[in-house]
Amino acid sequence: MRYAHTVERVRAAEAALMARLPEGTLMQRAAAGIAATCAAALSDRRGGVYGSRVAVLAGGGDNGGDALYAAARLARRGAGVTAVLLAPGRAHPGGLAALRAAGGTAVDRGGEGLVEAADLVLDGITGIGGRGGLRPEALPYAAAAQRARGRRGALVVAVDLPSGVDADTGEVHGAAVRADVTVCLGTHKPGLLVDPGAGYAGVVRLVDIGLGPELGEGRPGGRAACEALQHADAAALLPRPTGESDKYRRGVVGIAAGSARYPGAAVLATAGALHGGAGAVRYAGSAAEEVVRRFPEALVSAGGPAEAGRVQAWVVGPGLGDGPEAHRALDEALASDVPVLVDADGLTLLARRGPAALEGRRAPVLLTPHAGEAVRLLAAAHRPDPAAEVAAARLRHAVRIAEAYGAAVLLKGSTTVVVPAPAESARVHSAEYREWPVFPVAARTPVRVNPTGTPWLATAGSGDVLSGLAGSLLASGLDPVDAASCAAYLHGLAARTAAAGHAPGGGDAAGAPVSALDVAAALRAAWRSVRSAP
Repeated sequence: MRYAHTVERVRAAEAALMARLPEGTLMQRAAAGIAATCAAALSDRRGGVYGSRVAVLAGGGDNGGDALYAAARLARRGAGVTAVLLAPGRAHPGGLAALRAAGGTAVDRGGEGLVEAADLVLDGITGIGGRGGLRPEALPYAAAAQRARGRRGALVVAVDLPSGVDADTGEVHGAAVRADVTVCLGTHKPGLLVDPGAGYAGVVRLVDIGLGPELGEGRPGGRAACEALQHADAAALLPRPTGESDKYRRGVVGIAAGSARYPGAAVLATAGALHGGAGAVRYAGSAAEEVVRRFPEALVSAGGPAEAGRVQAWVVGPGLGDGPEAHRALDEALASDVPVLVDADGLTLLARRGPAALEGRRAPVLLTPHAGEAVRLLAAAHRPDPAAEVAAARLRHAVRIAEAYGAAVLLKGSTTVVVPAPAESARVHSAEYREWPVFPVAARTPVRVNPTGTPWLATAGSGDVLSGLAGSLLASGLDPVDAASCAAYLHGLAARTAAAGHAPGGGDAAGAPVSALDVAAALRAAWRSVRSAP
């Protein structure tokens, strides 16, 4: 599992560790990791450190100090290093002295040309303490770094976090440094895992500086704010049949999807469900003929969920439309005593009713909106925000939906985030919302961030496959957060596999367009890849 901690938690851990170490030890550990990463990058790009030109954008405080000490190490290996001091009166004195002793130089004005001529630009402007985007005095140098990156292929390496990115949320308010590599110190920060911030970070390299015990790993109170599954984590969660299993013991998932206008949504949701680990799929709706023609193993009926037979979870919404039958399907699914996943048109219908529609339900609810559907859900809860704002502040808005509706939320997008349902006492039905990261969660579960997403998933029907897959995992016994995060993980991996046309996990750069059915078909390979992880 990849864990991310808030700034407050990191600061407390650093303070506790520094109290036990000789003065300056922690900064030297950080500098060593930063310098090693820069040296490796320079060796890959130009064959070595010696003779390279390095520009350091050094702000005041410890982030600038880390950068200056790291730059001193590079200077001792033969790099020509110049530091641009953005806050000359607050430059870290020890770091600046070390740089000068190693043969580096420092300027406090007019350094844009030096930055543009560099082979590597080290961003030490603000780090995790920054808020609200870059300050005016930093803008010319950040722009020069981007020109060097674009025109000359210079590398931009950020210290701990690209300056201008909010460490706790990934939000970017104004200009920010766009890095090729971010050297993350001690632990990941949520802003490195969630877009838009993740898009500014480039490749993230984690450097261990000894914070693990101070972050309380494995102890109460030490939980991360965010976590991202890896192959081994997904493999441990995915259902596995035993010798005593039959189709009913493995779970039966119900699919209430599709309409005369959108019969394909029913087929796609069923395709996802059939690859999700449940033992059987019951389809209820007007597209029964289309579903059984494509998937003869599906159990179909033309009525609503109440007439379909016993299931362990319902998926309701994809392609339902907004007619009377759609309202009936949502009502009957929500009236059941099993977990319900609401997606697509089901979310639109739910938004018309507002959070009160889920009051009184004892079984879990999982909502799976994209940004546009999130806007409608929030508006019904007296928090109107445009879709662009939702996309720019994913964690914040996913938490708000979860709090308002008392449900787990999978917010789809370039970074898919999964938020657990809050405790009942935390539900909010007004314009007053708690702000990230202070919010109550059931069973002390962190927010999950999916690392396998790919732009190839921006294709019609892929969300229907995801809802069926997640619903099937719900029916097999996973809780909503585990079902949603495992589904998102497999879904992204399957899309990469389908796009690459070969072994699972192909990158975004190589590949070809895929259809939603291609993604569904590649789920088998994704399962095998996850299961075979060491």
